[in-house]
Amino acid sequence: MSGHSKWSTIKHGKAVTDARRGQLFTKLAKEIIIASKVGGGDPEMNFRLRIAVQRAKDNNMPAANIDRAIKKGTGNSDESDQMIECTYEGYGPGGVGILLNALTDNKNRTVSDVRSTFTKMGGNLAQSGAVSWQFEQKGVISVTEEKDSLEEITLISIDAGADDVENIDESTLNIYSELSEIEPIINRLKEIDVKINSTEIDMIATNTIYLDEKSALQTLRLLDRLEELEDVQKVFSNADFSDDIFDKYGQGSN
Repeated sequence: MSGHSKWSTIKHGKAVTDARRGQLFTKLAKEIIIASKVGGGDPEMNFRLRIAVQRAKDNNMPAANIDRAIKKGTGNSDESDQMIECTYEGYGPGGVGILLNALTDNKNRTVSDVRSTFTKMGGNLAQSGAVSWQFEQKGVISVTEEKDSLEEITLISIDAGADDVENIDESTLNIYSELSEIEPIINRLKEIDVKINSTEIDMIATNTIYLDEKSALQTLRLLDRLEELEDVQKVFSNADFSDDIFDKYGQGSN
């Protein structure tokens, strides 16, 4: 799971331009709206909303925006009534499996944008079920601490219910768990003052595919372009990338 997880973590830590921040806030608001619509507007009683609100806070979304999104979801607004959830599956360069979640008020527009992006970037949209069996839903908690503390945090996280802990770099850990264990782990980490960067519910590949340099760079471009689509909330893949590939991609080889 390391390659794609690291891609997601690196993106989370990048400097965000005003345009990208605005796009991110729009996506975060959509998730809060649909979570409120489905499970109600009280985060204490709605796990999905609780995670969506926490994710918004992790990304410095203003409290007023969060409250407004909850009200839209629980009210009778056209925005919440028309919004539907969609999952799309496809293949990237080298046969990489790609899974993406979308929230949209126009399914025809969304599938057209997704198909076009796959085609332009060397992949293809697939039928439902083609790649989803290669993924499982997990909670992913990203934390940053001093290098000397990481081993202790790993042991504490596993003791609190984590399935796996992965070193992303010298100061960052990704902690994976079943959804029911997310909050107990977070509470335990807060007790020892661990800095939590983000909390996500992600689809994690059960097995990964290692790509050659050309296919890896093409896949990174495809993943980024898919995430830039207005209706796409999250993108997952079973690609495994080396550190060298990330360096080359970040230096503008894309």
